[in-house]
Amino acid sequence: MTTAYWCVLIAAYLPLAFTGIAKFGAGGKDFDNAAPRAMLAKLDGWRARANWAQLNGFEAFPPFAAAVIIAHLTAVPQPRIDALALGFIAARVVYGLLYLANLATLRSIAWTAAVGCVVALFVSAA
Repeated sequence: MTTAYWCVLIAAYLPLAFTGIAKFGAGGKDFDNAAPRAMLAKLDGWRARANWAQLNGFEAFPPFAAAVIIAHLTAVPQPRIDALALGFIAARVVYGLLYLANLATLRSIAWTAAVGCVVALFVSAA
């Protein structure tokens, strides 16, 4: 299995790290795993931002996974695919951390870098 394929697996489950931060950071009486979506909707501050990072992570996953698969199928050089996939993962981790820190402009730059990796994978396959 290639590094890029491992990155697809990581990208699929990376949002769960932010889910954990949002849910388990709630603690005490606020934590309600019987109705997690309702609980998450009531969060504020850094816990709400962790939830939003989770949601954005799930949105970012499909185009990334498709781009990696298409790049493989069209025989893009493996080192290029791997580098762009690792870049995507790094940008998404930074994005989430910047979301937690409430640094919107830097977060947008990290988001753009991740999108750039996806676009570069697609363009490489063209």
